[in-house]
Amino acid sequence: MNEFLHVTAGVIYNSKQEILLARRSSHVHQGDLWEFPGGKCEIGESTEQALTRELNEELGISIEQARPLICIPHVYPDKKIWLDVWQVKRWSGQVWGREGQAIQWCPLDNLQDKKFPAANYPIITALQLPSTYLITPEPARTRDKEFFYNLEKCLDAGISLVQLRAKNLSEQDYCCLAEEALMLCARYDVKLLVNAAPEIAVAVGACGVHLNSERLLSCSERPLSAQYLVAASCHQSAEIQQANRINTDFIVLGSVNNTVSHPDISPLGWLEFEKLAKRAKCPVFALGGMQVEDVTKAWNHGGQGIAAIRALWNQS
Repeated sequence: MNEFLHVTAGVIYNSKQEILLARRSSHVHQGDLWEFPGGKCEIGESTEQALTRELNEELGISIEQARPLICIPHVYPDKKIWLDVWQVKRWSGQVWGREGQAIQWCPLDNLQDKKFPAANYPIITALQLPSTYLITPEPARTRDKEFFYNLEKCLDAGISLVQLRAKNLSEQDYCCLAEEALMLCARYDVKLLVNAAPEIAVAVGACGVHLNSERLLSCSERPLSAQYLVAASCHQSAEIQQANRINTDFIVLGSVNNTVSHPDISPLGWLEFEKLAKRAKCPVFALGGMQVEDVTKAWNHGGQGIAAIRALWNQS
């Protein structure tokens, strides 16, 4: 029990963008549950080598293009695993259950209907989140036409996850701003989270709440039900541990690089970001001095993608 078992898994897509699932044998750990195919990394193998071997042995396919998706530490009553998950969007061969296991192609929206081992559920969350998370700049006032004009440009450009940040407004004015922003986001089928008290998310009909570090540390439990997204801002290990305790859906972690807004704060750097991200049990967005081209760098250091204000607000 002292050591984590290193396991790799692949999220494999077909041409219909369905995802391949395999059913675990009834006699093994977490038997009869669905899973993303993969297996144990052998001593001396890299994650990519292990995944390549496992998918060939289990399914008879060869990986042509893959990228890191998420790493998940999970403790079961009888074992501890380190689940290293990759997206596989290009592969060759004909899929079949070479070990007699049942397999099934499943649409992304139907994954929640399946029963998985507990460690697999953050994978589903990661698949449902984009690679970019827009944090809005401070609006000049409640009905700021330029603010909404720029927000719509971002939505039109493909942004699909937004945090409404307006620290200088009163609670009443913030609610008015949120209601107008929600109507705009609804037209584009975009999820909007409020950076405010969780009760406000419910009151205005937002998709969820983004907790600043102060609100995060004050929570004794998850503040909203599973029908809402709960995100949080983290800067250090203690905050990540708290996010794990209250079961956040994702976190932002930073500041990774130097920023114009906080020039006095020492940045984490990518290596420290990766080290801290490995402690999270949910997807992690890199924050702080991010540019759109940093998305790939975030993937390669254990991140879901990037969270940003200027780089995403101004790209459209």
